[in-house]
Amino acid sequence: MGTPREPKAAKYFVALLSSSHEHLVQVESDLVGILGEVDGKSEALSWAASKYYEKEMGPGLLRCFFSFSTLASPENLAAVKLQTQAIEERYRAPVAGGRRINLDPGYLDSFKVVLASTKNASQRLYLRAGIYAEATLFYYDGGFHGLQYTYPDYLSPAALAFFTELRSGYLAQVRGQG
Repeated sequence: MGTPREPKAAKYFVALLSSSHEHLVQVESDLVGILGEVDGKSEALSWAASKYYEKEMGPGLLRCFFSFSTLASPENLAAVKLQTQAIEERYRAPVAGGRRINLDPGYLDSFKVVLASTKNASQRLYLRAGIYAEATLFYYDGGFHGLQYTYPDYLSPAALAFFTELRSGYLAQVRGQG
């Protein structure tokens, strides 16, 4: 029985959270500049997983996911997180100074979904420059499964469908490359 090989390239995505549908649309061009053309989008759905972001971003939060056509090395995750933080800064509210959009990049390979975070936790590994990585979903038995620490919205039927479709597209891309 073989050991899974290290992925040469991963499929990047960004989870977007905002109370403004317009901001979800506007930030797309900023993300294209970092990660390449968007090749998949989820529907923007009402987000009620927690109240954590409401004080800063307001009520009525929406969550959506974008995926990108260009495959890239998993080792780019910290750099991508730092670039998405710069985008968040550009969208800060001018008066109150709070974020109006939250961008959480991650990547998918054949076996897992990995998220970048600026927050340390027992399950997160330090990458560099204040950025941590967390494997939050694992693919086995024909589907994605979470762990005790997996964010509830990543276990929603809509998110699991998005990542399942994203994985199928990723596998087709990898097969097409060689």
